[in-house]
Amino acid sequence: MMKTTNRGIAFKLNLWILTSVTLIFAVIFTYTYLFTRDMLIAKIEQSALDLARATSEDIDAVLLSVEKTPENIAVAMEQFRPQSGAFTGLIQETIKRSPEIYGATVAFEPWEYSTNIRYFAPYYYKGRDGKVEFTYIPYDYIYEDWYQIPKELDEPVWSEPYFDEGAGNILMSTYSVPFYDLNSPEKKLWGVTTADISLAWLQEIVQAIKIGETGYGFLITKNGTFVTHPNSRLIMNETIFSLAEGKGDARLREIGRRMIAGETGFVSLNCEFSGKPCWLVYNPLSSNEWSLGVMFPKEELMADVFRLNKIVIGLGAAGFILIMFLIAAISGTITRPLRALTRVAEDVATGNLDAEMPEVKSRDEVASLAHSLDNMKTSLKDYIRDLTDLTAAKERIESELQIARDIQMGILPKVFPPFPERDDFALYADVEPAKEVGGDLYDFFFIDEERLCVTLGDVSGKGVPAALFMTITQTLIKTRATQNLSAGEVIAWVNHDLAQENPSFMFVTMFFGIFNVKTGDLDYVIAGHNPPYIVRANGDLEMMPSTKGMALGIREEAQYSAAKVTLSQGDMLFLYTDGVTEAMDPHNDLFSEERLENILKEHGLMKVGDLIKHIFAEVHSFADTAPQADDITMLALRYTPE
Repeated sequence: MMKTTNRGIAFKLNLWILTSVTLIFAVIFTYTYLFTRDMLIAKIEQSALDLARATSEDIDAVLLSVEKTPENIAVAMEQFRPQSGAFTGLIQETIKRSPEIYGATVAFEPWEYSTNIRYFAPYYYKGRDGKVEFTYIPYDYIYEDWYQIPKELDEPVWSEPYFDEGAGNILMSTYSVPFYDLNSPEKKLWGVTTADISLAWLQEIVQAIKIGETGYGFLITKNGTFVTHPNSRLIMNETIFSLAEGKGDARLREIGRRMIAGETGFVSLNCEFSGKPCWLVYNPLSSNEWSLGVMFPKEELMADVFRLNKIVIGLGAAGFILIMFLIAAISGTITRPLRALTRVAEDVATGNLDAEMPEVKSRDEVASLAHSLDNMKTSLKDYIRDLTDLTAAKERIESELQIARDIQMGILPKVFPPFPERDDFALYADVEPAKEVGGDLYDFFFIDEERLCVTLGDVSGKGVPAALFMTITQTLIKTRATQNLSAGEVIAWVNHDLAQENPSFMFVTMFFGIFNVKTGDLDYVIAGHNPPYIVRANGDLEMMPSTKGMALGIREEAQYSAAKVTLSQGDMLFLYTDGVTEAMDPHNDLFSEERLENILKEHGLMKVGDLIKHIFAEVHSFADTAPQADDITMLALRYTPE
């Protein structure tokens, strides 16, 4: 099947319309042909039957008139038994007046006409010049069919065709009427009166039937013998049954049976004379039970139909070609602007928004498409201009955020070890914001020779507001921590300051501790933050007790109490934000405190820097492709006084 997917609209229009037209034309042509053929065949059948009946009636009319002559003579013979001169004169006069009668006689039974004469049959017939001639039938006529059959049947009969040698000397058929001595009690036969018809005369009548160039008529007797036929070889030599037998044609044999049975019919068969397909119509003669057949050549009678079909096919082909050119022209007119619009659309697709629109003069769908495409070009230009502006603004914001990130990272201590001249403790911290800037914070600084402040917090929210809030918090802690306050007092003041000016209701969770590097004592406050861990020098893991303080910035009057722990040689303080334990994998499972504690138990004696880097790697491996949802911050301090 032809693929039309990649074909143009003009080709598809041509294909489908021409296919539809061809199908419609084929249906109409087929219906018209069949209807015309059937109608013509019906008319031919009716005309053929009418012709056969009319011809049969004409022949019957002649034969019936012929029958009257011997019948009248027979009546006269029975009534009056006229003398020889009287009835022979009657026969002679009848021959003169009846052109259809070839000859006639009155044939007596032996010794019936005279005891001195055995056979007496005076015969008048038409000579070669048409004059009436006379002779006595010279043979023993009582054994001939024309005499013997009516005598035996005791009724008038037509004889089978025969050649009357010695009397008429032609092919003829005789109508014989027996006559009797009505005065005898046994109805004694006197003789037979006859009237002969020449088969040549019948042939002229039948041959007058002309059907086209090759149609013809023929006549068979009640025994099936051909009496007339265009093929003279068949006359008196063949019967329709011998012909069917010679051909092995059972159908012709059946037709012959119907013809001699006196039936009327219209059948299709091959013509014996031309060998071409014909229709045969047959009709009986009522006078002598013979049957008339007429052959109608199909090709000649259907010639007008065939010629009409050729004309229709020719006109159809011409119309098909004309329609094809018209559709091609029309579809070309329709699709030309579409092709131009397609080229514009292709240019637009490659980024050429200044492609020139084709001129469309119509107001149909093509014009609407052109208008829509033009509007699309304008909209794309506006969109691209807006997108360019938006991209520039976004790049500017990203640049500013990058600067903010650099500033934020600059605020946080990033140099490790932070106090290289000291070997009594080791400290490492790192932060990984979820966005360009984060809200987590850490810090550490000495407030005197022995006390080191350590902070780690998590501001609610993310982004720039959280970063600013973180910066404020970190600044406030440094400010308050240097005023020689206790850990609880520092956090209380920072909370007070944050809560006073907090229109955005932001807050920060916080671990704040003051670590005495000389004694190992750690005073600390946990304000809503995750409890830190202590990894003892022997590897034991302890969670630091909570001081139960709320997050900073929520309530101005909030109070904070401090707690105290002591670190020994090799103990490590580990601080973190919830970005570590609440990191999620692609299945939304949390990293969890349990996983963090296992890492600390297993690797808690590593160097503080290596430990934090290892935990970062574990968190990243756990999260896999899941996006980072929160800032991650960790700080580790290992106490090593000796």
